[in-house]
Amino acid sequence: MESGSIAVVSALWLGILTSISPCPLAANIAAVSYVGRHVESPRRVLLAGVLYTAGRALAYLVLGAAAVWSLMSVVSASNFLQGSFSRLIGPMLILVGLFLLGLFRFSIRGPGVSDAMRERIDRAGIWGALPLGAVLALAFCPVSAALFFGSLIPLATQNSSPILLPAVYGIGTGLPVVVFAVLIALGVGWLSSALDRVQVFERWARLTTGLVFVGVGIFETLRSTVYLI
Repeated sequence: MESGSIAVVSALWLGILTSISPCPLAANIAAVSYVGRHVESPRRVLLAGVLYTAGRALAYLVLGAAAVWSLMSVVSASNFLQGSFSRLIGPMLILVGLFLLGLFRFSIRGPGVSDAMRERIDRAGIWGALPLGAVLALAFCPVSAALFFGSLIPLATQNSSPILLPAVYGIGTGLPVVVFAVLIALGVGWLSSALDRVQVFERWARLTTGLVFVGVGIFETLRSTVYLI
């Protein structure tokens, strides 16, 4: 029960960290502002933020569940998960941690919003925020890809949780979006001040998470090595 609670909290934190990372954060604010640009009611701007968040969470849930189920359905999956996969957790955490610390970089390109999609979103009005959230969730940046594929998927697979942990991760990615939707509804001044603080918090949160990942990764690697010996 304790390990399950730690996994849930970890998935939630990974989702929040994903959402406030520079690339996803800029996309989230731009998307909510874009959908709510012709909306005069603050409540409807907030609704746009909630719908956008729901779209992101649903996309991560479906993708995460598919990835975890695929790994769990591999031939001799039980032996793989109990043996080789558990020994890979340490090195994977070290790699993700080093990336979060900025010691190496990689580039990735995901699907964007086409002109045709943008026209459909405009026609859908506020409800266009739902598919927009799903599309942008799949437009992985390096940080979001590292956290999702390098941390969440191994965590969910190791805990045999194809639904709960991806869902919690999706909710985590949506919480900051809802907060920024509220700030957008209140006014640009509020948003600018909050954005500066979030950027500072994100830097320290990313570095702290990176150090924790490296430390835990080294511990898991040494433990599995001693176990093999």
